[in-house]
Amino acid sequence: MSTEPLPPASPEVTEIERALTRVTYLSTRARQHDRLMALAGVPLDRAAVALLRQVADSEPLRPGELAQRLGVEASHVTRTVQQLQKAGYVTRVPDPHDRRAQRIELTDAGRQAVERVREAGARGMQLALADWSPEELRQLAALFHRMVDDFLSYAVEDESGQEADAPVASA
Repeated sequence: MSTEPLPPASPEVTEIERALTRVTYLSTRARQHDRLMALAGVPLDRAAVALLRQVADSEPLRPGELAQRLGVEASHVTRTVQQLQKAGYVTRVPDPHDRRAQRIELTDAGRQAVERVREAGARGMQLALADWSPEELRQLAALFHRMVDDFLSYAVEDESGQEADAPVASA
């Protein structure tokens, strides 16, 4: 990977980064999490909810794969999986490609919990964005998905040790 400094970000990208930082801060506050869990009726900490969401989006996964996707140590995933398994939200199933390995899979209770968390989050977002037109919401959703896809593509290139091409700003 090159050690050359990155060119300065455009004012538009700087503002996007600032907005994302604000959204991340607001959505990850402990009080916000506790409120969301109370609305959803799901008594789990943030790490457990993040793991449940990840499994729901791509199940079943090996614990190591979960750790990589969540950007945490494998021991952290092991502890969280044990907590979720005791609570009845996940189960371990044999890996069909390697019977010695196990994958983590949601139980019905786990699927219901994720659904309730997502519904509670969506209701809150609906209230916050109530004055936005359907077209504005469609545009925002499309742009967010495009941004996340580009972030993921860049992260994969970066993790593989290849230098990711710097995006070109358009006028």
